[in-house]
Amino acid sequence: MPSDQIARPSEAAVPTRGSGAVLLTAGGLAAAFAAAACCGLPLMLATFGLGTAWLYGIAVRAAPNRIFLLAAASACLAGGTFLLWRQSRVASACAPGSVCMRPAIRGLTVVGLLTGLGLLYLGYAYA
Repeated sequence: MPSDQIARPSEAAVPTRGSGAVLLTAGGLAAAFAAAACCGLPLMLATFGLGTAWLYGIAVRAAPNRIFLLAAASACLAGGTFLLWRQSRVASACAPGSVCMRPAIRGLTVVGLLTGLGLLYLGYAYA
C-alpha cells in the first residue's frame, strides 16, 4: 500500500494536549463536591452565612456512595495532578494555541485541583 494512501487521523480527531488534566480535575471536583455535600460542605457554607437547603437532594443521593465518591475523587484529582505536572515538563513541545500553552487554563486547573482537595478533606473529615 503506498504511503500516500495511509489513513491519517484528521486534526479534529486528535485531542488537544492538556484536556485530560482539565477533565480529570472537573471529574474529581464533582465527586469531591458530592462527597462533601452531606456533612462538611453545609457546615462550611453555614459558617459563612450561606443557606444550605439546596444541598439536601445531592446529600441524600451521595451519602450511601460516600466511600466510592471519595475514592473516585482521589483518583481523578491524583490523575489530574500527574497530567498537569507532566504537561508542565513537556510544555516546550506543545503546539501554539493548544490548551497547555494557555496559562489561564492551567491556572484554573490548579485552582480546581486545590478546591477539589479541600472538598475531599471536608467529605472525609466531617462524615
